[in-house]
Amino acid sequence: MSITTERSGDGSELTIRIEGRFDFSSHQAFRHAYEGEGQGVSRYVIDMRDTTYLDSSALGMLLLLRDYAGGEKADVRIINCNGDVRRILTVSNFEQLFQIDD
Repeated sequence: MSITTERSGDGSELTIRIEGRFDFSSHQAFRHAYEGEGQGVSRYVIDMRDTTYLDSSALGMLLLLRDYAGGEKADVRIINCNGDVRRILTVSNFEQLFQIDD
């Protein structure tokens, strides 16, 4: 599991890339990614191109990010999900909470 971040040129967008399994063992790294790099950020992009697995603790971490980013007013997109990850997000009704782009 690897979590990396990249800020946009103007600093307003933070992309968080998750590689491998996104589960409880990712908690500290994921939290540090948005709290440590998130000053001045108004938009978050979670890139799951290389995410192979997602469990309920990962869903909880996404909800914590949403709260940190402003709750209902948060601008958080989840992108590049494979079929299995997308299915988990759909079954969990995360499409109502996040913008999810394939």
